[in-house]
Amino acid sequence: MPIAYAVTYMFGTMGSAIVIAVIGPKLLGIDLVAACKDYEEKHGGGKKQLGGPGTAWTRWALRAYKVQPGGKAAGLRVAEAESLVPDARLFILRIRRGGEIMDATSDIVLKEGDVVAVAGEREVLVNILGAAAVEVEDRELLAVPVEGVDVLVTNKEVDGKTLEELATRPAARGVFLRKITRGATATDIPILPGTEVNRGDLLTLVGRTEDIAAATKMLGVADRPTDVTDMAFVGAAIVVGALIGSLVFKVAGAPLTLSTAGGALIAGIIGGWLRSVRPKFGRIPTPTVWFMNSVGLNIFIAIVGISAGPGFVNGLKTQGVGLFLWGAVATTVPLVLGMFVAKYVFRFHDALNLGIVSGARTTTASLGLVCDQAKSQIPALGYTVTYAVGNTLLTIWGMIIIMLLS
Repeated sequence: MPIAYAVTYMFGTMGSAIVIAVIGPKLLGIDLVAACKDYEEKHGGGKKQLGGPGTAWTRWALRAYKVQPGGKAAGLRVAEAESLVPDARLFILRIRRGGEIMDATSDIVLKEGDVVAVAGEREVLVNILGAAAVEVEDRELLAVPVEGVDVLVTNKEVDGKTLEELATRPAARGVFLRKITRGATATDIPILPGTEVNRGDLLTLVGRTEDIAAATKMLGVADRPTDVTDMAFVGAAIVVGALIGSLVFKVAGAPLTLSTAGGALIAGIIGGWLRSVRPKFGRIPTPTVWFMNSVGLNIFIAIVGISAGPGFVNGLKTQGVGLFLWGAVATTVPLVLGMFVAKYVFRFHDALNLGIVSGARTTTASLGLVCDQAKSQIPALGYTVTYAVGNTLLTIWGMIIIMLLS
């Protein structure tokens, strides 16, 4: 087993990425880039937004405008004025009335001569409001205290709701979503009106401090940056999982066990779910998760290589190149079958198909290549669930197959 694993591992990783991301679209006859654009359009997505960290352009902006005599906004409540621009999220955050600056609420009535601080998408502010209103420079008015906070979704009432549905809630007023991160692999999920939010997701929100507090209360709890890992929780999960995995039950005379690795995996799944609904424990910083995933996997591979090293060359000599080729076949055939089953049996959208197969194969490398080929993060929407299921079955099902074959 170690010899076969060492010989076939390289193709199992790199080959899977090539089969899924490069060969897959040709076998299925799909244009991956066009499929992702089609998915975005059907789920309310617009053109790709550039900018962000490291660039001078930002998507969201805050500008000051004066309410003109006889203007459309004069005499309207703040909520009514915000709805004057349909299909756009614009919020009046502050108002200067005379020499006084006040925080805006939905029920305040705007008067002629008021100067309002409006937050929204830069394109809307420039092309729509800029053409219809008079912009003014008011540094004091625009000095709004804002913050960016990662919020862990724990509220079961918002689980499964779309971003479009959540945006209509009062607690979402004045808050903008910058990023959605899902799963232990920290996969970035595309932000579309039809994107569903799940418990355990990490949402990066930006807005006024008081607005952020209201949105956080609606969604779950703030996940403040920290470099402290809850090692008591991690250690307890490993110990309990290992103890469960060490149990052996005999079924029809055959030993049945999860093994210590399988037990630890099951304990991790349960612990991860508990943290998603009760996030008072189990905090593991993202860099630590990355370290465990990357370094732990590399150490595992190194140990396999060291143990297989003495017999590696001998294995190739005795078994020949057929060992590698059969490993390639065993890797490729399920992937190809999975693509066609996903397309013609389950009828998944072409933009999600290859991300789903990547998750079932439990290889992040193939997902990265698929997203590069698609020039989009849309395939990641299908990755996280199949990754979790695939990781579980990878540990348990192999044992079952061996029992059946024996």
